[in-house]
This record gives sequence, C-alpha cells and structure tokens, in this order.
Amino acid sequence: MASVFAVLLNTTGQFLTMEGILVFLCVLVLVKYLSDHRPKNVPPGPVPLPLIGNVLSLDFRDPVLSFSEICMKYGEVTTLYLGSEMVILLSGYKSFKEAFVEQADIFADRADYPLNDQLTRGLGLISSSGHAWSHQRRFAIAVLKHFGVGKKSLETSILQESRYLCEALHSQRGLAFNPDRIVTNAVTNIICNLVFGHRFEYDDEHFRQILLYLNDIVQLPAHFWGQLYNRFPTLMSWLPGKHQTTFSSLSKIKLFILEEIQKHRQDRNPTSPRDYIDYYLDEIEKGRDSKAQFTEENLVFCVVDLFAAGTETTSNTMLWTLLYMAKYPEVQEKVHAEIDQVIGQARQPSMNDRPLMPYTYAVIHEVLRAANALNITPPRVASRDTTIAGYLIPKGVTVFPLLRAIMQDKNEFSTPDEFNPGHFLDENGKFLKKEGFIPFSIGKRMCPGEQMVNMEFFLFFTCLLQSFSFHAPEGQTLKMDSTVGITTAPKPFQLRAIPR
Repeated sequence: MASVFAVLLNTTGQFLTMEGILVFLCVLVLVKYLSDHRPKNVPPGPVPLPLIGNVLSLDFRDPVLSFSEICMKYGEVTTLYLGSEMVILLSGYKSFKEAFVEQADIFADRADYPLNDQLTRGLGLISSSGHAWSHQRRFAIAVLKHFGVGKKSLETSILQESRYLCEALHSQRGLAFNPDRIVTNAVTNIICNLVFGHRFEYDDEHFRQILLYLNDIVQLPAHFWGQLYNRFPTLMSWLPGKHQTTFSSLSKIKLFILEEIQKHRQDRNPTSPRDYIDYYLDEIEKGRDSKAQFTEENLVFCVVDLFAAGTETTSNTMLWTLLYMAKYPEVQEKVHAEIDQVIGQARQPSMNDRPLMPYTYAVIHEVLRAANALNITPPRVASRDTTIAGYLIPKGVTVFPLLRAIMQDKNEFSTPDEFNPGHFLDENGKFLKKEGFIPFSIGKRMCPGEQMVNMEFFLFFTCLLQSFSFHAPEGQTLKMDSTVGITTAPKPFQLRAIPR
C-alpha cells in the first residue's frame, strides 16, 4: 500500500488530498467487491456498482434498447447486474441456437420473478415450467392443429374474418381513421373461434375493454412499475400505481373467461368438443396426471396466454404493415401489381398463392423484421452450470433473450435501420430465406402459434391490399413512432383506406 502511495506522490509531485484518498479507497473497495462477487469466466459486461449493479446504465423509458446498446459494446453474450442479481443477455443468432436448440433442456424453464408469481402463480403456457408446462404446451398444439392450424379449415375462417375486416374499412368511406380497434378485433376473433367457438362483433364494447386489460398485463413486466414490483414486492403490494390497476385488470379478464367456461360446462357435448375450452374440460374430467395441472384455474391462465401470444403481437404487426404501406407507396404499388397479376379481383387470396408472390412474401418478412413486434422473449433460467460461446453460465442465472438485436444484425441485413423488402429477395427477385430470421424465437419455447400467425398475416395482408390502397391523411406526414414495452406497437395514428 505504501508503495502505491509513493508512486502517486512521485507522479503528482504533491501530497494527496483527503478527497483523493477517499476516491482511492473507494476504488480498492470496488475492486475487492468485484473479485468476491463476479464468478470466473463469465461473459464480459459493464462494471457493476455495489448494491445497485448496472442500473445506472439503463434507460427505464426503453430498457430493451439499453440492453441492446450494452450488447453492441460487450458482445452477443453479456453479463449485466440488475441490483445484486447477475443476468445474462443473449443478442445473437449463434448464441440463441447454442442455448435454446443445442442446450434446450438446460434453458427450458422460466425465471422466477415476484411479478410473474403475482400475475400467473406459475400457471398457463408462458410462465410455467417443467412437467406441467410440457404437457400444457403439447396439449395446446394438438388442439390448435385439430381445429385447423396449418389446414384449409383455418384458412376459411381467416378469409371469412377478412371479409368482415374489409367491410369495416369500407364503412370509413375513405376518410381518416385510427385502424387500431378494427384490426385488433379482426385478429382477436381468430383466437376467439379457436378458444371460445365464436367471434365478437367489432362494436362490442365489453370485449374491447377486455382487450385493453390484456394489453396492460402484457406490458407491465417491462414497465417501470413492474420492475419496481420485482425489486420490492412486499412494499409495492401496499403502494398504489400501475401494477395495482393491472392486477385489477387481470381479475376482470379472469372473470370474463370463467363466464365463458361456465357456458361451455352447461351446453357442451363431451362426445363432440367444439373448441379449446371443450377439450380442456374433457382433460380435467379425465384427471389422469395431477402433475400436468389440468385444472379450471390453469385453464383460465392458458386462455389468457393464448390471447396474449396470439393477438397482441399479431395485431401490432398488422398495424405496422398498414403504416409501412402508407409510408412507402412505392412498396405498396409493387404489392398491388403482384396481387393483380397472381390473384386478380375475382376471388379471395389463398395460401396456394404464396409461393407465386415472392415480393409480397418479402414485404411480410420485412415488416416482421423491421417492426419487431416482440422485442424480448420471457427470460429463461439455467438449470445447471453450462457454457455459451465458451463463457460460464452459472446454474440459476437468468437469461434474457433479445430478439431486437438479431432482427437488426448489420451482418445479416444490409440496411438494418431501414424498411427494405430487398433483405429477403435475391438478385433474380426470388424470395430469399434467412436462417437468422427468427421473429418467433427458436427451440422448445418458440411460439407454438407460428404457423397460424404466418397464415393470418399473409391472408389478412393480401385481402386488404387487394381491396384498398392506404394513404396518410390529407396534408399529414406519417410518423413511425413506437410504444415501449415487451411488444412494440406504433403510436396511435390515422390513415385513409381508399377502395381500389
């Protein structure tokens, strides 16, 4: 220690001030803290401060963007400290594949957070883990396939809803309007048919309110109040704030779903299930595997998750699509030309048309990439010590999968910050598949409704562009501003739907 002071004295040529000594001692304490608390060979990352970690490096208005910026500096596998908690950020396709495909069993479980416990109690399809999760997911996929996911019957259902959607747009008579409500109801009705066995009218105020409650629940984990709850759950349970209104919203959604379940109990025919709820009630009655947790309570949370996963990101992506078309008329014109050439105006689109429409298919992919409706997938936890990219990932550490960084990888996409359908076209104008394009994630936890969403997106998009051209309101310039949260939605905007 004396030699260190001597060096400092010789360097400065003067005695250290009391402030200098205090700074020096603080540095020593910080170095000692890091050496005691940071495991060996963990991924690189910013230097954490005692108690608060790297919190000062985060912008709470957009924490996911902060995560991405940190990864750009330290690499696609990065260590970050949220308070005293060590977490790992994954922001590259290679790291995703190594973790969630090659080591899928190690990273299959969800991280345990106080907010998740309060919202779901570990039930449902998104926040559950282990034996119960695997059985609930397998059951949901089987039922969705039975009712048409990937089949002609679902295509018919989507096309029927597309007609209702186009009728609603025609009723606007080419005037400026906000498309949020109409688009969200159309997308949600696809899930309603699969889960409830019926759809809702677009002017159903009660159902619209339920969708707003659902949005609150989806966004809370990324909200400032949600982060506070995770850090101080006991204190926050007594304080007012957005978290309390969201808990109230969840109670109202659960009551709405329980009413639907009760209707199904009264009029269902066990020999002829009509929808997801009917099949689930059959499974409850069988009671063959108590660990799989087929209960009425779990049914409620599974339905909440199906709506959260199947409507929020899809409706937001559809809204981005309309916004991009109005913002980039040259792209819209090329889509119109391809629709006119392949489909025409005499019939509705079909999934059989998709291979014949490379430009339209490229536009759809570019919307999914550029809009990136899902910024970050729910965190995972390592079930044992392992490595990613040669770095140690300790058992029990939380892993944050960042999709935004992958969708904006400049090594994969030539102009990642621009809307450019050419990212998915080769030099001959043919569709170009990209291995690193994973808007639905990869591995065991990838979105189980990917096939359904792809079908919805293509059919809704082509039906809308077959019938309308979309433009900004007269004298206005459309902005591409977005909301911040788990999902990314365009801020409220207006446009005109002009019949073709």
